[in-house]
Amino acid sequence: MDRYLGEFEQLVLLALLQLKDQAYGVTIRQEIEARTGREAGLGSVYKALERLEQKGLVTSWVGEPTPERGGRRKKYYRAAPLGVRALQQTLRAVEQMASGIEGL
Repeated sequence: MDRYLGEFEQLVLLALLQLKDQAYGVTIRQEIEARTGREAGLGSVYKALERLEQKGLVTSWVGEPTPERGGRRKKYYRAAPLGVRALQQTLRAVEQMASGIEGL
């Protein structure tokens, strides 16, 4: 499998793995911002999730209505096994490219 991920796709997948079953748009954005200090627009997060889902790297499901959201349902996301493998492959490639560079 040769499926390399872009930088933001990597961040989204890493956030999904950190959040486990609590990964939905807002929490994914918050996780990226908290861990990287990088602003992540909610629209960008959803666009990346859509791309990753179309590629079979992410799965989603709709949860039960929650009282704090006025009965609205949240769409949750999870990294698919193919997504985890793509992330591993991409991170290995970055490590190999950085190998031997002084100060990294």
